[in-house]
Amino acid sequence: MYDVARLIKAADFAALKHRGQRRKDAEASPYINHPLALARVLKLEAGVDDVDVLVAAILHDTVEDTETTVEELGREFGPEIAAIVAEVTDDKRLPKPERKRLQVEHAPGSSPRAKLVKLADKICNLRDVRDRPPAHWPLERRQAYFEWAREVIDGIRGANPVLEGLFDEAYRAKP
Repeated sequence: MYDVARLIKAADFAALKHRGQRRKDAEASPYINHPLALARVLKLEAGVDDVDVLVAAILHDTVEDTETTVEELGREFGPEIAAIVAEVTDDKRLPKPERKRLQVEHAPGSSPRAKLVKLADKICNLRDVRDRPPAHWPLERRQAYFEWAREVIDGIRGANPVLEGLFDEAYRAKP
């Protein structure tokens, strides 16, 4: 029961932190749909049972996209989850091309748990870019995103065959 409570606490925390944020699709979907989709992919499509990974997936963008700190996550959810989220968090102070380069560079050295979150994030993002693309992204930008995501994931191959298969399936359906 404790695991269910942790998942609900994470969903509640993420919903509060991301309140008012929207995805970039034409419908401006509620942002919380994205972290919940990661948890769904991990648990329901890949069978991941590690609750720390599921909680980290739900919280994965809180530090990057809200005022949340790694320290706050540590207090609320423990050092393991804070560490996973920290590993998948881009430094928004850096220019976007640098952040993208660093993701490719750092992904191979990530912890096994962070690699699972990264895989789920890229799977969900590819599906969204394909099915509900950002409103102002031309085809070339969407295609470039797919190629960059493949570069990131190629660096962590061997982390989880099921998730990698889901990534490959999403990649093959590129725009």
